[in-house]
Amino acid sequence: MANKKNPGGEMTVREAGRKGGQTVKERHGPDFFKEIGRKGGRATSAAHGHEFYQEIGRKGGMKGGARVRELIEKGKAADKAAGESSES
Repeated sequence: MANKKNPGGEMTVREAGRKGGQTVKERHGPDFFKEIGRKGGRATSAAHGHEFYQEIGRKGGMKGGARVRELIEKGKAADKAAGESSES
């Protein structure tokens, strides 16, 4: 798995992670990942509670929400401009 960008022949962190993930998948099967995801979700829920998920959802919505609104407005403006130019 030598990388052209890494002339020493060593793996990048990304390549090592991918190879490790593939090895785990071969040893334990794809359902293993589902189960450890569920366990992690239960542990996070038990440690932080419902409010934690509300807060991270709110933060995520705030960050992306402004950008989404901006894109919607640009799209509306473009539609309006296209409608006006086709009427001419």
